[in-house]
Amino acid sequence: MSRPESLAANAAVQRAIDAAIASGREIGVQVAAYHRGKLVVDAWGGIADPADGRRVDGDTLFNVYSVTKAVAVTAIHMLVDRGLLDYDAPVARYWPEYGARCKSDTTVRDVLTHRAGVPQMPDGVTPERMCDWDWMTRAIADLPPLAPPGSTTLYLSMTFGWILGELVRRADPQHRSLGRFVREEIAQPLGIADLWIGIPDEVEPRIARQVDAMVPVPPEYLPPLFLASMPAAVALTPPIFERPDVRRAEVAGVGGIFNARSEARFWAMLAGGGELDGVRLLSEKLVATLNTPRSNSGEPDPVMFGFPIPITIGGYWFGGEHPPVCSVKNPRAICHPGQGGSIGWADPDSQLAVAICHNRLFNPTTREEDAILPIADAIREALGV
Repeated sequence: MSRPESLAANAAVQRAIDAAIASGREIGVQVAAYHRGKLVVDAWGGIADPADGRRVDGDTLFNVYSVTKAVAVTAIHMLVDRGLLDYDAPVARYWPEYGARCKSDTTVRDVLTHRAGVPQMPDGVTPERMCDWDWMTRAIADLPPLAPPGSTTLYLSMTFGWILGELVRRADPQHRSLGRFVREEIAQPLGIADLWIGIPDEVEPRIARQVDAMVPVPPEYLPPLFLASMPAAVALTPPIFERPDVRRAEVAGVGGIFNARSEARFWAMLAGGGELDGVRLLSEKLVATLNTPRSNSGEPDPVMFGFPIPITIGGYWFGGEHPPVCSVKNPRAICHPGQGGSIGWADPDSQLAVAICHNRLFNPTTREEDAILPIADAIREALGV
């Protein structure tokens, strides 16, 4: 593994990590950053497993939840770039069964921009069924849309991954699963070791144990669509996502298990216009469009407590000054947060790519509560960007 090129930046970020852990706002943290295509930060600290005292190192793996979505949408863009998918084509062109229940007009772009109308998980879903790709895709194909496809934002908290993953499987000439496609078409060409959507047995001992510090919201205050999109039976919580079967399954929208140095290298490819170290995965012209906000991007989302979700036409989020993306800041940057505070981003203006992984899950509602922001600020200050 290469050493970071900026020892001063690495030391500054290490101090920010140590301060976050000393304050109790973090337990185990990893941070990696690329600037202008070079690794400049590769730092970590704290405890990976409070039960046995195992410490975080550079190879520790973390659940990143919805950060996984950024990798899934990138696979879609690669297939579009190759002429194998069309953003404006109906999903049913590639996956005929998906056209059931008045969904025949749903386009690939509708899914990317969370306007497919099917945020709800299928009735009867269990952790075991969530691990059964064929059961999930059949059940999702049979879902009725809760709004006409393309008409309004309804955040696809979990269904997003199976829809995009099945599109990858159907459009790819080798009919690879999303996890395999990511390994063979993204990770291996870029020399990335740990970008897992479905882990192999041998990496399990490296996964950090999650600590749930989420402030619970009384059920009566949770929007019905929020509960439908992430039902209790398969909630994004440690008891579900630390199950051995769930770790090994391709839970394509929320099940990613990465480390910061691998994830940051993925974002560095996007910050570099689709290329890193001479390896091009996406055309520069296509990447230049990916941070364009979707139309009506300020509309409230009934799934997400009525808050607007800053989604781009490419299916990423864009940065800003509000949680959970305030650590990204630049609204021209593409990013994706994950349940509990994990985040990664690519800023095309500064050519900065960052991944922050951790195991203390929290849900800040203000900038002051966000333990990630001081670490992100330390990166920018140290690099002068």
